[in-house]
Amino acid sequence: MNDIIANLTALVTAMQVNSYYLLIAIGIMWILNFVNWWILGSRLNIFGVYPRRVWGLIGIPVSPILHGHFNHLFFNTFPLFILANLVLLKGFGIFYFVTAFITLGSGIIVWIIGRPAFHLGASGLIMGYWSYLIIQAYNEQTIMSFALGAISLYYFGGLLLDLFPDKREVSWEAHLSGFASGIAAYYYVPHLLHQFGGFIGITK
Repeated sequence: MNDIIANLTALVTAMQVNSYYLLIAIGIMWILNFVNWWILGSRLNIFGVYPRRVWGLIGIPVSPILHGHFNHLFFNTFPLFILANLVLLKGFGIFYFVTAFITLGSGIIVWIIGRPAFHLGASGLIMGYWSYLIIQAYNEQTIMSFALGAISLYYFGGLLLDLFPDKREVSWEAHLSGFASGIAAYYYVPHLLHQFGGFIGITK
């Protein structure tokens, strides 16, 4: 029992520290989107992923930052903050590589299978973080991983419904692609970190 309490205490403490960096990153995302909506007339939305067009590839690394409107960004912010914080508990190195893997993986899949429209928003990244945490809990079966998995399932279990076509304006393709990329990230990121982390000064 004492071990469980100690692990949960360490989890909460680490999340409090990580929150500082995440709030800065999310704050920058909010500022960029307000500039896009109010000053640029949403012109930056052309940098979303547009399937099967060469110029649509440009949007793969930047589309998770851009959002179509206020509600889109607002409802993505909380799950993005919480799930990113949970992934950060594995270390900044893992977090950076997982984020890059999900962003690129989901973006490429959307570019291949998506409907002809601009796909943007952090939903794919959110789904990727979520599936990464679930598969981590399933495979590692430690107190910490179970705690993270339980939090993810309890608060975000409804994300499963987003894997299927529903509303026309919602990119279910990004949700499904992000979900698949998060699972793949769990298995491949440790190898990528081992092979390439040293080149950019990341070891864990």
